[in-house]
Amino acid sequence: MMKKIELRFRNVDDKIVKFELDNPVDPIDPVVVNEAMDTIIAENVFTSSGGDLLTKESARIVQQLVEEIELT
Repeated sequence: MMKKIELRFRNVDDKIVKFELDNPVDPIDPVVVNEAMDTIIAENVFTSSGGDLLTKESARIVQQLVEEIELT
């Protein structure tokens, strides 16, 4: 099962911008995630087509199960 952490922010245009990181360290430490998101905003690490990131929207773990289908 593939696991990702999704960090979601609001930008200057009030649009949601998300960043996905594969294979996060388990278990997820909410304090570390929160601090990392604060740092991303404070240091203006990323920008988007709608401008700088202004606020944290949410963070979540996304798990995806991929099952191949055999073709004949």
